[in-house]
Amino acid sequence: MDYQEQELTAAKKTVLSHQRHIDTAPNLALADALSIETSANCKFQFTAPFAEGIGAEDAVTNFWNTLRNSFSPLQRRPDIFFAGFNHLSDEPGVWVVSMGHLLGLFDQPFLGMRPTRQSTMLRYAEFNHVVDGKITESTTFLDVLNLMAQVRAEALPPSTAAMMVTPGPRTHDGLLYAGQPASEGQKTLKLFLRMIGRLLAEDVHTTNTDLSLDWTDDMIWWGPGGIGAPYTQGRYLEQHCIPFEEGLKWGDFFGHRTEFAEGHYGGFFGWPTFDVTSLGGYIGLAPKSEKKATMRVVDLYRRQGEKLAENWNFIDHLHFLEQLGVDLVARQRMLTGLD
Repeated sequence: MDYQEQELTAAKKTVLSHQRHIDTAPNLALADALSIETSANCKFQFTAPFAEGIGAEDAVTNFWNTLRNSFSPLQRRPDIFFAGFNHLSDEPGVWVVSMGHLLGLFDQPFLGMRPTRQSTMLRYAEFNHVVDGKITESTTFLDVLNLMAQVRAEALPPSTAAMMVTPGPRTHDGLLYAGQPASEGQKTLKLFLRMIGRLLAEDVHTTNTDLSLDWTDDMIWWGPGGIGAPYTQGRYLEQHCIPFEEGLKWGDFFGHRTEFAEGHYGGFFGWPTFDVTSLGGYIGLAPKSEKKATMRVVDLYRRQGEKLAENWNFIDHLHFLEQLGVDLVARQRMLTGLD
């Protein structure tokens, strides 16, 4: 095992330990649990409406207390787990991503949604930056609109594609706890960067030709709440690309916080990734506006041979809508009278 492989393995162990401490800690000991594997000034970022913070106490106050109050007991059910070095920078450390669902009994109101007293799956993606054995930066995306669709929240209109509990990879091999050949990760990184480069060169205008170059015919785009999961190239164009391009005018690309790959899996997130101008009608919620609004985005990919076969996408839609004067959580609370 060479030095880089050792570093990847150590970072994975740190994140797995971190998750175990969170998942097994009682509520009153949660801040202590979060502090074990994180640095004292660890930067925690959460999708809207949860505030960012510095250190374990902020993370508990801003995010975990609310989540645990509504859903218990929480069970982490990951579908994808891999690590890599940031392609964009020579910064020290390793990035580790975990994606899947948090399972819990929805027994108390959450962001104005009525509790169902049933098992509920909260879709998440979490990126942790490990430097010298400590997590120094942690970003969590929670797909609140997907949850709203599951529980039939009153404030959410129908989506263009199917909404469901998002499965993991078709191949059931997304948990890369063991090391992978570096050459395979390089192939994955090169492929999705080529696809992104082509998309940006055309101001995010997607055609059948573009898709045929980079994607399998039976691709599936596991999209966020508000859009859903289009299956096959044709339905991806119809149910995501066209509504996105007709509802939003492309603006500026700000880049990604990190880009990395391991084995057949790779991806990135941006905070924010780009901005757009709303032309009205996007996901049935965005009003027409002259204001540029930013989007925070996650994309995780599975490569199959020489093409991409699956894509798990998260968009912080609540944050995007807030910038346009649409507070979906406040609207939901008004409709139900619940916190």
